[in-house]
Amino acid sequence: MPWTNQHLKWLEDTGDMITTACGKQAPIYTFNPDMADEATLSAWAKHFRNHYCDDNEIDDLRDGTGLSRKEYLLKTKLPVQKVTAPHEKTGPATRSGDFTEILVSDFLEFNLNYWVPRTRYEFKVNPNLSENGSDVIGFKFSDDGKPKNDELMIYEVKGSLTGNKPSNRLQIAVNDSNKDRFRIAESLNAIKQRLKLKGLQQDVPKVQRFQNIGDRPYKEKYGAASVLTNTMYSNVELNKTDTTGHVNNSALSLLVIKGDALMDLVHFLYQRAADEA
Repeated sequence: MPWTNQHLKWLEDTGDMITTACGKQAPIYTFNPDMADEATLSAWAKHFRNHYCDDNEIDDLRDGTGLSRKEYLLKTKLPVQKVTAPHEKTGPATRSGDFTEILVSDFLEFNLNYWVPRTRYEFKVNPNLSENGSDVIGFKFSDDGKPKNDELMIYEVKGSLTGNKPSNRLQIAVNDSNKDRFRIAESLNAIKQRLKLKGLQQDVPKVQRFQNIGDRPYKEKYGAASVLTNTMYSNVELNKTDTTGHVNNSALSLLVIKGDALMDLVHFLYQRAADEA
């Protein structure tokens, strides 16, 4: 499989916490890529690229287009860096959003041991638009064999990878997480359909198990994450976060990730992903 956790060695728990206005705590992680670590950068570029187009399928998909692998990815699969046409106007923002979702997906899967299906991006018609539905969904099956202890984790992710005027994106993630309870059914259905389209029939029952909580109870958990460049990070703003209005406040976890020049890293990764296809 193309998925890697190699780049997560750059994700470090600072040991610090944000304490919100309502008393909930959010761990603070820093993301510090080593741009001289060629092996990890290449592994991550592959990991990144395969969210949009499976390396095993790219030649079949580009057949008839007259495009090289790099051209095919940049023209039809990856959101654009610079806007040159009306249909591309959301491309840079979509790059930012996709990156933050992938990073939180990796955290959820490799740090917290959830299974996170990687189906969200490759079936886009317009690569410059964000997908509807919940941002990140993870599945965990209980070690004690009791289905009621299985877990469905739904994370809302908000990023600020450019700018220098801090704002509380964590609060926005909390507010939007409130909507996830209305999107779970459609999000699970989309994941199951995409797994079937990819021929991953063996994974379909894993999703199906969570599609009827009334007849097959499980633990439903929520998360809100903010991924910020350091110029947008502010303890003062984040401390104002209030989760009391969240309908599942007791099952809500928070996460903050910050780092230097993250949008530069995003553009670098997209380009390297295409260059090394």
